[in-house]
Formats: sequence, structure tokens, C-alpha cells
Amino acid sequence: QVQLVESGGGLVQAGGSLRLSCAASGRTFSSYAMGWFRQAPGKEREFVASISWSGGNKFYGDSVKGRSTISRDNAKNTVFLQINSLKPEDTAVYYCAARSSQRGPSRGVLQYEYDYWGQGTQVTVSS
Repeated sequence: QVQLVESGGGLVQAGGSLRLSCAASGRTFSSYAMGWFRQAPGKEREFVASISWSGGNKFYGDSVKGRSTISRDNAKNTVFLQINSLKPEDTAVYYCAARSSQRGPSRGVLQYEYDYWGQGTQVTVSS
């Protein structure tokens, strides 16, 4: 089992930045690729970003591409998501997820590829 706990959400003004963290416990963190997804009210959950187990490969959803950075610190069992130039449409609950390396290489953009999920952290961007 892998337990994931997100933090860093909150209320921020449009144009600001936010850094989300996801702390993992349980099995070996470095053997898991990680992803961030978000779900806005009334909308389906969407892919935000993913990072390979080594941190060498990163992918971003179109909605945040160019203004976000995903990173990880395997020594601290933590994955981060930095989003800059926040917009009101970034308002959502942000979830981190873990994907076992046993599934093989993937961009990790699909929800069903992930084995474990956190409870989410609310991000609200005011205009």
C-alpha cells in the first residue's frame, strides 16, 4: 500500500503561484511514477502533470503547459507541482496519484493507470 497526502492548496489571486506537495508513505516511493490530476466542480477529473520514477520524464496537460513544473524528491518521498500565472479556471481539487513501475513505461495521462490516490487539496483562484 502507498498512502498519499496532498498539501499546499488554498486561496490565491489570479496571476499568483502555488506549490502543491504530495507526501507518500508505504512502499518504495522511487519505484512509482507520480501524477497530478484535478477536478473542478461539475467537470470530469483531468490530467495535469506526470513524472517518471527517476524524474527524467515529465508530461503536462495542455491546460497548464508552459506555466507549471512537476518535480520529485525521492529522498523525501515527495512530489511537487508548481503552477504559475494562476487563472480562475485553475480552481479545482488537485489529486496526486502513484503508478507502479511494474505497469511499464507510459506518459501517465490516464486515470486508470494509477494504483493509489490521495484525498486531494482544494485550490481556489480568485479573479
